[in-house]
Amino acid sequence: MYVPDFEYHAPKSVAEACAILAELGDRATVLAGGTDVLHKMKVGKLAPEHLVSLKHLDELREIREEPGRVVIGALASHNQIYNSRLLQRRYLSLSMAAHTMASNQICNLGTVGGNIVNGVPSADLPPILIALNASIRLTSAEGERTMPLEDFFHGSAQTRIKQGEILTEIVIPDQATTGSTYLKFGLRRSGALAVAAAAVSVQVAGDTLHGVRIVLASAAPTVLRVTGAERSLVGRRIDDDLLAEAGYLAAKASSPRDSIRGSAEYRRNLVEVLTKRALRKAIDEGHA
Repeated sequence: MYVPDFEYHAPKSVAEACAILAELGDRATVLAGGTDVLHKMKVGKLAPEHLVSLKHLDELREIREEPGRVVIGALASHNQIYNSRLLQRRYLSLSMAAHTMASNQICNLGTVGGNIVNGVPSADLPPILIALNASIRLTSAEGERTMPLEDFFHGSAQTRIKQGEILTEIVIPDQATTGSTYLKFGLRRSGALAVAAAAVSVQVAGDTLHGVRIVLASAAPTVLRVTGAERSLVGRRIDDDLLAEAGYLAAKASSPRDSIRGSAEYRRNLVEVLTKRALRKAIDEGHA
């Protein structure tokens, strides 16, 4: 498999990258880590005339703490997220989600921005980021805009990014959550796509859940937040029956498809089990 011919651009700033994208329009594709874009080019799913590489935009690799939030540059690699002392201290659940994604070689190249923009329902980082109420910043020659990450996806491999835009930052706001986690089931112990996965965040006071977010991967045409299951938990005393009920409601709300990795029925069963286990883990172990 050969990559078709293209013209390569390596701008030195976000502004320069945006200017190039604005000039080239739909003839150009953004290249971050390249783990998805180059594969699509090799198998004939993508054939841009121009690739605009972000490799020199080191300011987009930074993971930093600011008043009221944690900011993750869109070029931060999966291994950067896994190894970040800041994220391990604040949101270990996110670091561990990155650790489950792929081989070490891929994790050195793949970026959090690419994992989001690719838009596939099996992506590992969007569910836990949505559970943590993250937002994203999109930059183009026309300016910047922000949106909640959960509003970014609207169908299978469909996102709301516009022509000429670059995803530059992911922002996790400070929050009252007491725990979060991401659990997935794959056909290998590591480096496998999720057959199904569940990310949750919880706010626990005493023996009662005061807030919860549940987000599923590989359980619908896009990343899926199951608000009905969330509402069933809020204000109620925590026990195993309550968590099992939430798992049932999450599975009922899911709409997975049959694939080589598992039948729709099998995936629904996984959603029910993983949701219950993820809730218990976040309640008992915090941001783990």
